Amino acid sequence: MRGAARASVAALAAYTDLDWRRVPAGDLEWSCWQTALHMVDDLYFYAMQVVYGQPDRYLCTELALDDSASTQRLLTALSAHADMLHRIAQSAERDLRAYHVYGVSDPAGFSAMGVVETLIHTFDMVRGLNPADPWRPPAALAAPVIARLFPNAPSGDPADVLLYCCGRAALGDLPRQTQWRWDGTVRT
Repeated sequence: MRGAARASVAALAAYTDLDWRRVPAGDLEWSCWQTALHMVDDLYFYAMQVVYGQPDRYLCTELALDDSASTQRLLTALSAHADMLHRIAQSAERDLRAYHVYGVSDPAGFSAMGVVETLIHTFDMVRGLNPADPWRPPAALAAPVIARLFPNAPSGDPADVLLYCCGRAALGDLPRQTQWRWDGTVRT
């Protein structure tokens, strides 16, 4: 989780002088600002699900972020919440289960979800902020989350496969997906 946050911050740091509120995040309907808030909120939300540990329902909580925060402060919040999710997932009991609409999951599953959200939305934001920037999710971070959350993923370069699995790009002869979801269920 921390590696995904470091990769995200490194990719986005060059663009903190741009107005993220006015720039769409790639093909999303959200601005880069809204997408960054979503990423931070997801990391918080996943951490709280692990703390709550209820397999039959969500803990109804949402993060309220400072709407006047600078883009740099958003990146600091991203790092802090990634660290929080990492620490909570690492310290949780391995047999803990918590609800997610994409499958009741374990601490490692919620951490993997946080990595996917961070990498994919960083990709979206970079595409919006500078379409010429070739940034892609690092393969070393993409491969384990593909294995954990996309058990039926096609083979290929992990960055390309993750982008395909999350509906961001075609993969070889496979067209870009318009509907997708991960499988957070626990597999042994």
